Amino acid sequence: MIDIMAAHLRKSFETDRLLLKDVSFQIESGERVGLLGPNGAGKTTLLRILTGEVRPDEGSVTIAAGRRVGVVSQIPVFPADCTVYDVLRSAFEPVLAAGRELDELRETMEEDPSRAVLQRYDRLQAIFEAGGGYEWEVRLHKVANGLGIGPAMLESLFSDLSGGEQTRVNLGRMILEDTDILFLDEPTNHLDLDAITWLESYLAGFKGTVLTVSHDRYFLDRAITRAIELDNGEVSFYSGNYSFYVREKEARYQEQLKRYEKEQAKIAQLTAAADKMHLWAFMGNDALHKRAFSMEKRIERIRQTDRPKKEKRMTGRFEEEAFCGDRVLEIQGLEKSYGERILFRDLELQVEAGERIAILGPNGAGKTTLLRLLLDREPADRGWVRMGPSVKAGYLEQHIVFDEPDRTLVDTLLYAGNCSTQEARDRLAAFHFRGEDVFKTVRQLSGGERARLRLCMLMDAKLNLLVLDEPTNHLDLPSREWMEDAVEAFDGTLLFVSHDRYFIERFATRIWELRDGQLRDWRCGYARYQEQRERERQQPAAVPSAPKAPKKEKPETQRKRDQKAERKLAVLERDIGKKEEELQALETEMEAAACDYVRLNELLAEQAEKQAELEALYEAWEADAERLAAPESGSSGA
Repeated sequence: MIDIMAAHLRKSFETDRLLLKDVSFQIESGERVGLLGPNGAGKTTLLRILTGEVRPDEGSVTIAAGRRVGVVSQIPVFPADCTVYDVLRSAFEPVLAAGRELDELRETMEEDPSRAVLQRYDRLQAIFEAGGGYEWEVRLHKVANGLGIGPAMLESLFSDLSGGEQTRVNLGRMILEDTDILFLDEPTNHLDLDAITWLESYLAGFKGTVLTVSHDRYFLDRAITRAIELDNGEVSFYSGNYSFYVREKEARYQEQLKRYEKEQAKIAQLTAAADKMHLWAFMGNDALHKRAFSMEKRIERIRQTDRPKKEKRMTGRFEEEAFCGDRVLEIQGLEKSYGERILFRDLELQVEAGERIAILGPNGAGKTTLLRLLLDREPADRGWVRMGPSVKAGYLEQHIVFDEPDRTLVDTLLYAGNCSTQEARDRLAAFHFRGEDVFKTVRQLSGGERARLRLCMLMDAKLNLLVLDEPTNHLDLPSREWMEDAVEAFDGTLLFVSHDRYFIERFATRIWELRDGQLRDWRCGYARYQEQRERERQQPAAVPSAPKAPKKEKPETQRKRDQKAERKLAVLERDIGKKEEELQALETEMEAAACDYVRLNELLAEQAEKQAELEALYEAWEADAERLAAPESGSSGA
């Protein structure tokens, strides 16, 4: 059964730019579809057309009759005195209304036990039970807990919440309504890691249809089974999750490029031959003109493939300042609270040169506050932070604000650094600000564009400590990949807050987990951290034991060697993952080339070579893991 059908959609917002060009597709009942494409391609516009919020210039959208639709990007207006609990409770209004009528009918039946009244009572009873009338409150609290909506937030006024918090509550309401079709626009943007994991688990068991726009690669891998890519106003289709989409898109690009080059070579060959025949014909052999004209007609009949286009990647890299010394940061007795709410207390931590630390924890735990304290942008209640004398830090904040939003992009760079107008334009071009874009004011930029501009300014400063707060939040997938390459090339110390699991797994060699006013220091990467947390959750609560004597701190040199070894292990794990993906892609290609003996032999040789490289990586990882012999988790910092 087809749940969603789009036919010949066209939409433009500017006279010179057609956002959607004759877009058609259909989505079957129960499918999980991801709508992919770069920022500005029109994904959100297409989603709003599908939900009826925006009308297309041409074409039509059909939603299957009787299907209940939930849209997470749209936040309904509720009365000013409406609490979060009231908003979530509104999902059960039809069931609760049936319950209220049942109460009235019970009183009516005492005076009028007619057949019509009894039949009405039976119908309402069936509706009440089918809608979960007896367990609605249990379901409400279960969903609220999964999305990190605690008791205090349930009692808060919905109108007092931030935009992100309202989106999270609205997502909970959609889930509780048991809709048949879910439209999700960046559903993970305002969720912490626990809530994202819970949402993925919920969608795995959801029986309805899902269409989502997201830049979270882990979420897309787990939540979708088909991808629709929107680019340059046209759609392409991929039957798989995000990882399949990436491999298949590259394979299609290479195939089209080969076909284009083959056609161009053939055309060049025929054109040269025709030109020679025309030349020879002038020397007295008129018959050659006919052959040349025939050849030129053959060139016209060749079905020419368009040259495939690939978006140029941004090319900026972080400039680095030499660091003298071992210790970047030292934290002693740090404490911060707001009123009666304690974010953390008595933190005692050290950051060594070259470490890559991820700060994780639920929303509201104080991650951003901790970053601001470390950079002396906010005062602590108690304790102190000492930064190494040669440390030069760069900070990418979560909510990017410029002091002069009415300046143009070029002027912003000119005032910020010692450069000429041409140098400023060259630097902006490297970050995809080209042509007339450089004369826009900062106020006109989207969130993703502001992030790119701030990065452009940061990368020209010489840094040895990079502090990032949700660095990938406003970036599309190509921009995220570019930023990861830039961070990979940065050899300084990295301290970051992120909910992007791909980013965390790629870079974190140490994790600070901030939760319930406590900070745990995990001296390991993200995959190992997850394993240990899961092991702790599955173990029964430990019987309190006598406090252990504090362990003696390792000598500085030994700790530094351990940190380098942990970082090397994380790099090896990433290389192993990439090599396994390459081998999997090779197997797919070998299946396609089963009838091509020559190509199959080439692929077999390549497979043997990559398998040998993978075995070498496995051996290196095992040897390094044995040498490290580190404890399974760090000590408590609070």
